[in-house]
Amino acid sequence: MKLASLRSGRDGELIVVSRDLKRAVKAGPTASTMQEALDDWDVKESHLQRLYASLNRGETEGQFLLEHEILSAPLPRSYQYLDGAAYISHIRRNRAARGEPLPDDLLDRPLVYQGISHGFLGWNEDVALPSEDLGIDFEAEIAAITGDVPMGISADAACKHIRLFVLLNDVSLRAIIPGELKRTFGFLTGKPASSMGPIAVTPDELGDLWDGCLVGGTMHCWVRGEQVGRIETGIDTPFHYGHLIAHVAQTRAFEPGTIVGLGTVSNEDESAGCGCIGEIRALETLRTGKAATPLFRFHDRVKIEHLDRNGQTVFGCIDQRFVSASRFPD
Repeated sequence: MKLASLRSGRDGELIVVSRDLKRAVKAGPTASTMQEALDDWDVKESHLQRLYASLNRGETEGQFLLEHEILSAPLPRSYQYLDGAAYISHIRRNRAARGEPLPDDLLDRPLVYQGISHGFLGWNEDVALPSEDLGIDFEAEIAAITGDVPMGISADAACKHIRLFVLLNDVSLRAIIPGELKRTFGFLTGKPASSMGPIAVTPDELGDLWDGCLVGGTMHCWVRGEQVGRIETGIDTPFHYGHLIAHVAQTRAFEPGTIVGLGTVSNEDESAGCGCIGEIRALETLRTGKAATPLFRFHDRVKIEHLDRNGQTVFGCIDQRFVSASRFPD
């Protein structure tokens, strides 16, 4: 099943989207928002699946041609956003470029932080920031959206609580992050609001891309119109979504709508390219002693799209500019 949200108020209006992403129908009265559907997923999923099947047969009243420009983030506000660094090549390259060792327990437990969970930007919304000098970067990810998750769940059982997957741009400010990490309290102002691709997809809809732990396929990334990454997403990580969920759930239960990202996708094979400029610059530093690729300036664009084995888009794309936040409230 494929779901999305029309731009409407703070939380959007839930719609069911056809498999070919060309048509849609409003999900009400089953659920008016994505969060409403997630809060009562065990009941509402079957109603939404029937609507999805009817839409794909062309039999649904009220269906309309889908214009992606009117879509917001599928889940504009979440109760919790957890993001990791699960791809080892990404961690190793960045730390090596900074002359830092890898954590001794890197393979024992995942690296996870808690980010901003409100105000996710839509796939084509400008990312407004106060200064170009903050070291603006993107990070290409696939994030899971969970239902209720009980405290103390195992990693193997945790994946069964994933309801949807979305494409994610985890915006990072490279000039701020190092100083925040040195204070040992972790990310804060170095991680502004992130962006979601337009389409949320249930695990069953992914077919053989979903192996029960990781999502396969190829992440394509463009920076200023130049392709910089063709990264296989289902390999090169010792941790899967269940590991991250279980790690955090040691001490807390999850509310429905919790977002869990594995971090910037990365392959051991350097020819696959990179899912962020920071990793590109790390490789340049390791090869030549100097980073050459500039971070984003205002009006630069980033595009991210995840494709299946047949070259078809899975979640739609993220295609957005970075712009100046020219005015601040008094």
